[in-house]
Order: sequence, then C-alpha cells, then structure tokens
Amino acid sequence: MPYQPIENYGLIGDLHTVALVSMDGSIDWLCVPDFDSPSVFARLLDDRIGGYFQIAPTDPDHTCKQMYWPDTNVLVTRFFSQDGAGEVIDFMPVGEARQPEAQWRHHLIRRVTVVRGTLDMRLVCKPAFNYARDPHTAEHGPHGVRFLSAGGRLRLDSELPLHIDDGAAVGDFTLEEGQSATFVLSQMTDTDAGEILLTVAEAEALFRRTVQYWRDWLRHSTYTGRWREMVHRSALALKLMTYEPTGAIVAAPTCSLPEGIGGTRNWDYRYTWVRDSAFTVYAFLRLGFTKEAERFMHFMAQLCSRQAGHGTLQVMYGIDGRSELDEQTLDHLDGYRGSKPVRIGNGAYQQLQLDIYGEFLDAAYLYNKWGAPISHDLWQTLASLVDYVCESWQQPDEGVWETRGDRRHFVYSKLMCWVALDRGLRLADRRSFPCDRDRWQTARDAIYRDIMDKGWNPDRKAFTQSYESTALDAANLMMPLTLFLAPTDPRVIHTLNATLKSPRDGGLVADSLVYRYNTHEFDDGLAGHEGTFNICTFWLVEAITRAGRFKHDMLDDARLMFERMLGYANHLGLYAEETGPSGEALGNFPQAFTHLALISAAFNLDRALDARR
Repeated sequence: MPYQPIENYGLIGDLHTVALVSMDGSIDWLCVPDFDSPSVFARLLDDRIGGYFQIAPTDPDHTCKQMYWPDTNVLVTRFFSQDGAGEVIDFMPVGEARQPEAQWRHHLIRRVTVVRGTLDMRLVCKPAFNYARDPHTAEHGPHGVRFLSAGGRLRLDSELPLHIDDGAAVGDFTLEEGQSATFVLSQMTDTDAGEILLTVAEAEALFRRTVQYWRDWLRHSTYTGRWREMVHRSALALKLMTYEPTGAIVAAPTCSLPEGIGGTRNWDYRYTWVRDSAFTVYAFLRLGFTKEAERFMHFMAQLCSRQAGHGTLQVMYGIDGRSELDEQTLDHLDGYRGSKPVRIGNGAYQQLQLDIYGEFLDAAYLYNKWGAPISHDLWQTLASLVDYVCESWQQPDEGVWETRGDRRHFVYSKLMCWVALDRGLRLADRRSFPCDRDRWQTARDAIYRDIMDKGWNPDRKAFTQSYESTALDAANLMMPLTLFLAPTDPRVIHTLNATLKSPRDGGLVADSLVYRYNTHEFDDGLAGHEGTFNICTFWLVEAITRAGRFKHDMLDDARLMFERMLGYANHLGLYAEETGPSGEALGNFPQAFTHLALISAAFNLDRALDARR
C-alpha cells in the first residue's frame, strides 16, 4: 500500500520526539533529536522519497495486529502467517528507564521475536535526512550501518548481518520459535564510541524498565470513572506530546497531514500553542498530573518574563521558547496522498488571536486552585495580560480557527476575553492580589453586554460565529463550559438545538460528529473542505452534559454521543484532528486537542451520571 491510512499508526516517544509506526511495521515519521527537528523518516509525506524503517514478514499474505503493552507507550505489532507468528516491540527508553545506561538516551529500539513456528523477515532502513533534502551515504560500522549526511548522522546497530543497497540498510533473516533479534537506531555524536550493541539480557532489562516507567507515571491518575481505558490512553498520548527539557506541549507531533485529502489545509503542528497547552493543563489537573501542569506553567512564566512590559503573548512558540516560526513549503515532497503544499513552520504565529489570553488565565486560575499557588512574579505578568485585554478586546482578530481571510469580531474571541478578565478577578480575590479592580470589572461587564447584544442572532436563534454573521461556530459551545452563561440558559439551549441540526438544515452535526463551522457559509480564506472537528464533538458532549445536570433526559443523549465518538478512535485509542466522511482520520496525528477534550468530557459526564443516581 503506497500510503497507509492516517489511523493505521501507533505512537512511541521519549518526551523529546516521537515515531509513528504503521500496522505493517514501518516507521514512516521520525524527527531527531526533537519534535520540530527535520525529519529522517517522512514516508507519511512522500511514499517515494520520504524515507522509512520497516521490519515485516516477507510472506505477502501475512496479517497483522497492533496494540500497546497495557498502561504504557510501548507498542507491539504482531504478524501472523501460515508458517508462524511473531511480533515487533517498539519503544524509546524514557525517564528512569534510561538512567542506568546513559547511552540509551534518544534511542529507538525494535525487538523482533517469533513466538510460533518460523518467520522469514525483511528489514529495510532508508533514511531521508532534512525532509529528504539532503543526500546521504551509507557505510558498514562495527555492528551495523552508519548513515552520513550534511543534515545529520544515524547509526543502526544490529546483531544480524545487514547489507547496503542504494543508501538503505537491508537485512533478510529467519527466526524460529523463541528466537529474537534487536535493532537500535540512534543519532550519532562526535563522541560515539561505536560499542553500543544490546545483548538479549540488556534489551529485556531496558524493555522492562520502560514498561515500569509508564506504569509508574500512570499510577498517579486519580480517574476511576466509566471510560478508564480511553481516558488513560488519552493521558499517555498527551504525555508523549510534552517536551521534557522545557515543559512545552506540542499540538501534534506531525506536520502537513491534510484536513482534506488532496487539499491545501496542511499545517505544521509541532509547536506549543498557548491555547492547546492551556487546555492540556486543565486535562492533566483533572487527572491528578500536577507535575506536567507545573512544568508548563513554568515554561509560560519564563516566556512571559521575556515579554515584561509588553503585556502580550504570541499565539504559539517553539518547544524551546523561540518566537520565530517562519512558514515555508517543501515543494519537492508530494504530500500525503498528493496533498500539497507540504508546510513546515507556521505563519499563524504572527496572527492576532485574542482568545489565548482567556485560555491562559483560566489555566493559571485552575493551576492555582488545584496545583500550587502561583508566585508574585507570575501574578505581575498575568495582571499585565489582563490590562492588555482591557485595551484590546474590541479589536477584530483572526480567531480560534486561525482563518487566513479578513479579521473579524469573532464571538469566541470576545468570550475568551471575558474569561481572561473574569479569571483575573477571581484569582485576585482568591489570593488577595492587588489589581485595578474597577477597570477590570468594567471591561468584563462591557464584553458581556457586547456579546449578548451583537453575538446573538434573533433570526437564527443562536450565537453566531462573528458579529453581523449568520454562520454558526462550534467554538460557541464553550459558553456554558466557561461559566459565561448557565448551561440551561434559553440562549444556550437554542444554540445547542441549532448546532445539533445537520449541515443541510443549517446545523453542524452529522451522526453526532461536529463541524467547527460550515465552509459554505463562511469564507475562511482557504480553498477546499475539511472533516468534522473532533474537539468540537467533545465540546458538544460536555455542553449537553452540563445542561443534563438540570434536564436529566439530556444526559442519556450526551452519553450516547460520547460513546459513539469513542468508536471513531483508531485501533489503539488515538485520534487525529478531524474525522472524514468515511470515518477516516484527517489532519495531524495524534492531536492533543482531541485527547484533552475527551478527558474533560469523560470527567464531567461521569460526575453528572453519578449525581443522577
């Protein structure tokens, strides 16, 4: 198959980068050493030149199955043929797992074991450095093959013989029941000693320590609700998207996977969006993972200190805190199934998106409440951000969906400006922090009146996407979630009812899946169409859930919608950004937005269902 479906992948990582492993045993995406480093395998974006690392049976009629080792991010791909059965276990040592042998940092380990009969296997490792822009040479090393290019150096260590074919390491081998082989891919350094071949015992010990690391981490979860397996898988996926050195959280670990096959809506998500990360902090706090929330708040505090006196934030930052994320296209790559252009960098970092202030202030408020008290210095920065919102909330902006058309007065942006002021006031009251209370409260109340006056469309009987617009926007489902309006307020109920209609009837819902807006009603400055937006589906579930606390008949609807959405996860419980018309995954994968919203919806739906008993 030239391109695997996006949903056919699993994820492994070491809190610095990740690899996407397909159901046929191929690593088709890997950037080293970090999430946003240039790729060395990118067959996801070009099946001809992108590069890959595959281990699979030579029998063309074999079948496969993929699973995670329970409660871990260790991936198992199993192969079945008439002659035997075997598995490839893929993992990257992380945390305490790599401490006894420091050299295992940033290594990708692939263990092949035959458990029944005999399997003929083939290994092909064909890197393509710097997004397939840099040529490389391959040479034999002490225990395998070395790949050398101007864009980087890799080594593949093997206990089995490999030969070189057109710049690729290739190995054909046969394993019988009980036999195994280990392969280690790593980035070469100037101090490479050349003697890092794993023994069978060392590989087993490293595997066990990695399994234990993930289980120890997950043990801190406080969630004991109805959907424990899906919630914990989402938490493990979010953890893989955190960058250990700084505490930053990427929106997704891939770039340019299309929102519509063959379309142009292809973006680089390997950065930390203030919005996405703030929502992730909420999800971590809900599950009891306060350390991850603390690390991100520390990361943001450092960014804010650099902005001292400015009172503003960028939409997104690099995982190392850098500010410039210039967007460029890679025209030499065909894109996933012909979806061009392939983009790296993200020009949206220069946009004005006023909603980020509300999301960040809300995260700070919740962290102070459920995590640890915020410091005086951070409060000073937060206060300057609230002052900026007081000055700027009346401006049009590009909005939460990062439109590339004209700026507008988006209702969601106004809503989150209200949240910024409201949470600033609440935080000041909770901690007795000094603030310009009269100014903040006056601005907060003015925003409220403005939204109720200009954001509500009496003809549509719903809050619309922007002032003087008739289009709906799923982002407005956040109104009851942010406590702007009561979940049973008639205007909220009317907006829910309008949203729940099918797109052909003016709504946004198809088979319980939610579009973020109707591209036929709103010109976002981009060509093409997109699938339903997964986070919006979970927002709808949570909005109905909150109303269902007072209208109990609605809770059953919320539960059915939530559990139907669970069926759109892939075989490992992972979600992309969007779901296509045939149930396929679209957009970057996996997507933090989707998994954090699943956690929030599950938490609140559990609580509402328990209260109804």
